[in-house]
Order: sequence, then C-alpha cells, then structure tokens
Amino acid sequence: MINQEMLMVEHLEELRKRIIYTLIAFLVFLIGSFIFVNDIYTWLIRDLGHKLAVLGPSEILWVYFMISGVIAIALTIPIAAYQTWLFVKPALSENERKTTLAYIPGLFILFIAGLSFGYFVVYPTVLGFLLSLSEGQFETMFTSEKYFKFMINLTLPFGFLFEIPLVVMFLTSLGVVNPMILSKARKIAYFLLVVVAILITPPDFMSDILVTVPLLILYEFSVTLSKIVYRKKLKQQSDNVIEMRKTS
Repeated sequence: MINQEMLMVEHLEELRKRIIYTLIAFLVFLIGSFIFVNDIYTWLIRDLGHKLAVLGPSEILWVYFMISGVIAIALTIPIAAYQTWLFVKPALSENERKTTLAYIPGLFILFIAGLSFGYFVVYPTVLGFLLSLSEGQFETMFTSEKYFKFMINLTLPFGFLFEIPLVVMFLTSLGVVNPMILSKARKIAYFLLVVVAILITPPDFMSDILVTVPLLILYEFSVTLSKIVYRKKLKQQSDNVIEMRKTS
C-alpha cells in the first residue's frame, strides 16, 4: 500500500514537472511573439484597406495578446507533445516509444495546416459572404477586438481539428481504438462534428456547410488511417508469434 502511494506521488511529481516545462515554453513563445506582434498585426490586416477601430486604450493590448497567444499555442504543441511522450515513456515498449515519438512533428505540421485552411479558405469565404449581405445596406466598420475574435474563432479550431487523423493513428497504435469502433461510432461522430461546425461558425447555412464537409472528410480519413495502422499492428503481432514459435 505504501509502495503504491509512493508510486502515485512520483507519477504526480513527474506530471507536475512536465506541465511546468510546457507552461514555461508557452510563456517564452508568448513573449517572443509579443515582440513581433505589431508586424504580425500589420500583415493580418493587409487586405482590409483601412485601419481597425478601437473602443478603448486597453483593447489593442488585448488584441495583441490574442494574436501572440495563438502563435504561442502553435509553437508550444510539439513541446507539449514531447513532454507528454516523456511522461508515458516508461509504460511503453521500445517499439511503442519509437512509434509514438514519430508522431510529434506531424502534430505541429497538421496544426499549422489546420490554421492555414481556416485562415486562407474558411475565413475569407465566410467574411466575404457576410460582407455581401451588408453591401448597399449598411456602412461596415470593424473594431479591432471583434475582427480578430471573428478571425480566431474561424481559424484556431481547425488547428486542433486537423489533429484528429494523427490522434486516431496514435490511439490505434496503442490499442485504445480500432477501425471497427470508429465505424460503429460514425453516426455519433458525424452528429458531434456537425455540432462543432455550427458552434464555431457564424449563424448562416453556407458557413456551416463550408466547415462541416471538411470535418466529415477528416473523420473518414482518420478511419482509413486507423485501418492501415491496425493491419500493420496485427501483422506485427502475427510475425512476433511466429518468431516466438521458431525460437521455442
């Protein structure tokens, strides 16, 4: 009983250490991003054609922190993934350690791909559609805070949602999920993805469709990748059994 308590304390201490390292990395990236945030801000509003309005002296500071925060999150992802890997490493076999470590660069790449998809595809399409509704009817003026909240709400979720295929591959390699479970859960998954799409987009049908379709494609892609990983895992297990019989 005492040994179990000591082991639990050691695990909690190790988890605390990994969380602290991740938070330190986030703060370093946040400060670094804030140093260059003015240039980033200028680049993000390059196509607006006019300056954004602010309603108070603290608003622009809040916007700068929002922009810096998104950049810091993106840069911290590989660090957080590596710290997570170090935490679970003792419980993994040698083969599982190599397999899971290989996923870390992919997490960062997919997050950037998701942000890019949200920013270059979804965001301008939705913004253009909404502006077309007010054309000739209203004088359009953006405040800095609302403009960037709108932008981040349409881009940041895609960064995380694009991680789905890699997370599914990772969980399949560990045996937590398999393609059969994912196939049976398809209806529930579709429903949840539609709900997510509705929550992260403005209340118009076109925006919902524009976001829902890529999410459903991502899920099906994840199921396909899970099948590939599952087959390789079964083949490896079969080869190991054959090898053990030969040696015995």
